[in-house]
Amino acid sequence: MLVAVLDANVLFPMLLRDTLLRVASEDCFRVHWSPRILEEMTRNLISDYGMEPSRAETLRTAMQEAFPEANVEGWEEIEPTMRNDPKDRHVVAAAVAAEAAVIVTSNIRDFSNLPDGIVALTPDEFLTEILVKSKAKVLKALTMQAAAYRRPRLTTSELIGRLALTSPRFAERALQALTQR
Repeated sequence: MLVAVLDANVLFPMLLRDTLLRVASEDCFRVHWSPRILEEMTRNLISDYGMEPSRAETLRTAMQEAFPEANVEGWEEIEPTMRNDPKDRHVVAAAVAAEAAVIVTSNIRDFSNLPDGIVALTPDEFLTEILVKSKAKVLKALTMQAAAYRRPRLTTSELIGRLALTSPRFAERALQALTQR
């Protein structure tokens, strides 16, 4: 199974975070993060998105409970040996420790000089690749995601339309796949 580390910046936008985690819950990939990635997510949800600290902590706890195997350990020792941008070396170290093939990030430019066997993909590239490999599972995850929303209620097509803001190619292909079912 494909193993991916999610950078904090793909965990900020609610719809994108929810989509990535629901696709992971359908066993389309194995998700990983480090405590430092989750700390960065929590801090930025509070400072940049205005989320109440208690809600941000509740979200973090829910993620950890839903994916107890996602937490990466042992990355701290190898962080100094990473050659990418210093502020994101911890993410690459987590990928090495998790034996991940992919880092999903919205900030590709900070992920050059990666160790062999690891690539950095945007959420759009990553979700599109997953859709090609596991179309039925991804469409199931999107349908369940849309059905879970109450305010506002969204159809699967409307959800996919909103995902076009962060993942336009994925949204286009997902909408095509949805209409072909």
